[in-house]
Amino acid sequence: MTPTDFAPGASGASGTIMIADSDFGDVSIERDIASSAGFRLESRQCRTEEDVIRYGRSADGILTQYAHIGATAMAHLPNCRVIARYGTGVDIVDVDAATRLGIQVTNAPNDWCADEVADHAIALWLSAVRNIVSYSEATRAGTWQWQSGAPIWRLRGRVFGILGFGAIAQLIADRARPFGVELISHDPFVEAEVLRAAGVRPVAFDELVADSDYLVIQAPLTPHTHHLFDEATLARMKPTAVLVNTARGPIVSDTALAHALTNHTIAAAALDDLEEEPAKQRDWHPDNPLLHLPNAIVTPHAAYYSEQSMRAVRTLATEEAVRVLTGRPPHSPVNTLGPNEL
Repeated sequence: MTPTDFAPGASGASGTIMIADSDFGDVSIERDIASSAGFRLESRQCRTEEDVIRYGRSADGILTQYAHIGATAMAHLPNCRVIARYGTGVDIVDVDAATRLGIQVTNAPNDWCADEVADHAIALWLSAVRNIVSYSEATRAGTWQWQSGAPIWRLRGRVFGILGFGAIAQLIADRARPFGVELISHDPFVEAEVLRAAGVRPVAFDELVADSDYLVIQAPLTPHTHHLFDEATLARMKPTAVLVNTARGPIVSDTALAHALTNHTIAAAALDDLEEEPAKQRDWHPDNPLLHLPNAIVTPHAAYYSEQSMRAVRTLATEEAVRVLTGRPPHSPVNTLGPNEL
């Protein structure tokens, strides 16, 4: 679908779509799509629900990247009919409240950035196990010795575990396989036969934690997975294990992980997000202990990024908002509304 698919005035469309927040640098993609369908676009940088209420009272649709939109905000958004998330996860939106209020919530299916996240997971893994950061820092400081990255273990024959086996996790498995690792995974929502057909051994969660030399988290953030990797879980991992998280930061307890890395309970960690999720804070300071540990690598929740994926997710979110506001069903609904709520 292109912006011209929504001809101005084609269905008598009018109203306002508000970008609650974004860090894309411009809103040209969204503006082209919205204006082609007859909508006015407003771009804001909301960091609190009070900001959302202040700027969004007249909005018919809202696009949000990091801004939290809960029940309190929704109660003060009388015109809002759709909240479209730039991304897949919708934990920043109170979906139950939206459903009660007749607000459609949409997201972007994983395929908009699946390859990027899988590539990033493998890059973090290899950087951690080959001690790339340590070598680079030592070399820049004038130390030219292979010992500056020791110890490093051969990959072939080691156990590569994955928590979750959805579409992205499957791509990670495909990328890891040529390194000669043994692939194991735990996902209570995927049949064991599916894993075996992909050449992955299904295991219980405790076995995944205890047996993995490398453990990649690629699972959704839910009440069950929040702080799933706490002090007790990390203590059951191998002391030589490397933990990689390309899912949501709060699945891992930052405090517990910092303690485990400091005390060499595990060898290293490579994370694409922190539990505190800095992008969702108004004034963030880099005082998290994980940012100062030599055996931790942290990237700024960038696993999904490529120039192509950014264009895709911006287009998807805006088109979903326009579809709902012009009486069309969304392609990726998160909630189901009753017939008199559409």
